[in-house]
Amino acid sequence: LAAHLDPGLSRWKWLVKWFLAIPHYVVLAFLWPAFIVVTIIAGFGILFTGRYPRALFDFTTGVLRWSWRVSYYASTGGIGTDQYPPFTLGSASAYPATLEIAYPHHLSRGLTLVKWWLLALPHYLIIGLLVTNWWGWTLGGERFAVGPVGSGGLLGLLLLIAAVILLFTAKYPQQLFDLIVGFNRWIYRVIAYAALMTDQYPPFR
Repeated sequence: LAAHLDPGLSRWKWLVKWFLAIPHYVVLAFLWPAFIVVTIIAGFGILFTGRYPRALFDFTTGVLRWSWRVSYYASTGGIGTDQYPPFTLGSASAYPATLEIAYPHHLSRGLTLVKWWLLALPHYLIIGLLVTNWWGWTLGGERFAVGPVGSGGLLGLLLLIAAVILLFTAKYPQQLFDLIVGFNRWIYRVIAYAALMTDQYPPFR
């Protein structure tokens, strides 16, 4: 996962990008259920053959690419470009936000059964703090609030700070940008691992 900060980034367009991205959200609302189904099918393929079918791998990689581009454009992953994301599962290498996952020629059959829940659990706990509004518990034992990726937690707070700075100064602090992209990089590495696309355990960074 990589991203390049748009040098001509508008100070106010982030206020409407979430609205402009609605057509993408509609498409992704269909792609993500398909992503889950394809991952399950691929899981059976790995169990029996030790291989992730290439056509299915290209599809799941494409869904992650599309999601990252839209997230980076809108206010949920980076607000780092004003360039509208393309409607494609392809690589779109000219776009400021890119994502590539190396195709694995062989995957462990045994890990398929445990890596998506047991082995990835420590990452889930950390990412939960990054992306959810997990601030405490009610008297009934329920969490105050839980939101989708980028809507709360530390990542959401950093995005809000970046948006306010951009609005008033027309500048996006480079260190803040690097931190936000780094968090997104961590999240997508864990998604790829949990989706059985690699056996390489994601680093804690």
